Amino acid sequence: MKKIILITGGQRSGKSQHAEMLAMSLSEHPVYLATAHIWDEEFRQRVLRHQERRGPQWTNIEEEKQLSRHCDYIYNKVVVIDCITLWCTNFFFDRTANEWEQPSVEDALQALKDEFDRFTSVDATFIFVTNEIGSGGVSTDAVQRRFTDLQGWFNQYVASKADEVILMVSGIPVEIKKSRANEGRAKHV
Repeated sequence: MKKIILITGGQRSGKSQHAEMLAMSLSEHPVYLATAHIWDEEFRQRVLRHQERRGPQWTNIEEEKQLSRHCDYIYNKVVVIDCITLWCTNFFFDRTANEWEQPSVEDALQALKDEFDRFTSVDATFIFVTNEIGSGGVSTDAVQRRFTDLQGWFNQYVASKADEVILMVSGIPVEIKKSRANEGRAKHV
């Protein structure tokens, strides 16, 4: 049975750890799908620390854009997708032919929606992690404003499709949207 959970909040609010704990409560062997493009050594070290924290019971997959490539593997599994913000970045700044291009916000948003729909078409439990980057002031930088628009609109799209939405505030999960079948969570193996 398909289920989509969205965990959102500010930076360092506890989103990833909550997603991981939730996944472990649902499955002994969850999948972690990382969407980050590793652009420098500091970020590579951050990724390694995250992988070590999760431990050997996790299957780690790195995929920057085409999450649906892994639909056969994730079928009937619990998968944490961390994170939507970095996934959006990969569509916002399209690396083609070793050049950086910026598609329109509308084109990037449509590509993200299409890929999201393909990816979430299989029976699995999806736990998406995202950032609430639009909660602060309006940026004076046009590129940042465009990205904030993309991120906000895509977060709204995912939330509209989600069975549950959880807002993390200082490490505390706050239910924003609750599933009617929330009480009967089955443990996946």
